[in-house]
Amino acid sequence: MYHKTTLDNGLRLITAAMPHTRSVCLSIFVGTGSRYEPDTEAGISHFVEHLLFKGTEKRPTAREISTAIEQVGGIINGGTDKEVTVYWAKVPKQHFSTALDILTDILLHPRFEPEAIEKERQVIIEELNMTKDIPAQQANLLIDELLWPDHPLGRDIAGTKESVTAISRDNLTEYLKRQYQPDNAVVAIAGNIQHREMISAVSQMLGGWTGRQPHLGYTAYQPKLAQRLHIEKRKTEQAHLCLAVPGLPLLHPQRFTLDLLNVILGEGMSSRLFTEIRERLGLAYSIHSYVEHFFDSGSLNVSAGVEPKKLTTATEAIREQLHQLKEPVPEAELFRAKEFSKGRLLLRMEDSRNVSGWLGGQEILTERILSPDQIISIIDAITAEELKKLAQELIADSKLHLAVVGPITEDEPLEKLLSI
Repeated sequence: MYHKTTLDNGLRLITAAMPHTRSVCLSIFVGTGSRYEPDTEAGISHFVEHLLFKGTEKRPTAREISTAIEQVGGIINGGTDKEVTVYWAKVPKQHFSTALDILTDILLHPRFEPEAIEKERQVIIEELNMTKDIPAQQANLLIDELLWPDHPLGRDIAGTKESVTAISRDNLTEYLKRQYQPDNAVVAIAGNIQHREMISAVSQMLGGWTGRQPHLGYTAYQPKLAQRLHIEKRKTEQAHLCLAVPGLPLLHPQRFTLDLLNVILGEGMSSRLFTEIRERLGLAYSIHSYVEHFFDSGSLNVSAGVEPKKLTTATEAIREQLHQLKEPVPEAELFRAKEFSKGRLLLRMEDSRNVSGWLGGQEILTERILSPDQIISIIDAITAEELKKLAQELIADSKLHLAVVGPITEDEPLEKLLSI
């Protein structure tokens, strides 16, 4: 159960009462992210998110902001993705007003001090350096570039050193004014609260938030022919690989069918990839699959780290598991995958942070909130034939992409691995 109210300024408020909890989680979602950025401002969404925690008129320093939450045992954080940005705080129920005051403060009254901007610019550049130094993360970035070439979806959310260096204070403040507007935001609150009380509290703090500029839309992705293999040679102990095929958009009617297919393939220690690649063949310590769903695109990815000499063997074994998805899933395995999916969903719903994210994330991205029971009904209705048909549509020779980071030799015949 949840309640939704739209304030006069267009801000949407969604609440879920969880009377058994002693916490409240408040999340503010903004409908913007890295895919909304022009190339010249790549990383600006992430830059703004960082800076909102660096000081306000009321709390001039980052320490004052974090201390105000942590001194009551709370947690505060934010995150930037490709299509959404979120700020959240989780606190004991009696300190909800503190959390609302602080998140409102950083959202509406950031200082953007020139000194803080320059310090955070260097912090973000170090974050980019850190990502480059982690081969598994670099392989994930490279696969995105292959899947969405020359498009914001294929870029690092944090941008590049060059783009982050070039972003000015005026760029930052203009982006904030343009994208951070009440009709482009959702407040989601979950915990031991009442909806009417939340309407009053949020209206008092955010009812005066106004926005007059039209916010930017995103650039639609148009599939095109491009390279499907990227090798980055490095002196590492492992070769880190990502295999991927294009997937389904967020609102595609078979989105949950692909999610279930992914569970069968590579989620958990009973998945096919873990059982075959790690347990039976001993080729990898870490291996898993995951899906991405965006407004107009998506992907199914497999990520693993293997001994360089066994890269070809491991990749062929992964390809074989992808190939087997085209065959009917045995009834017992389908039942287990469904119970896994439903159980993990229900377990997440015990935490106020997850419930807040569940409500706000769906509203900001789809403007439609499905309940856990609705999702469970969708999962229960998926058939082995639907899984087989979808796998046959998605997993094709011409759609496979491969990114590898590691000590790869010149004569490694990796191109042949792109055929399934």
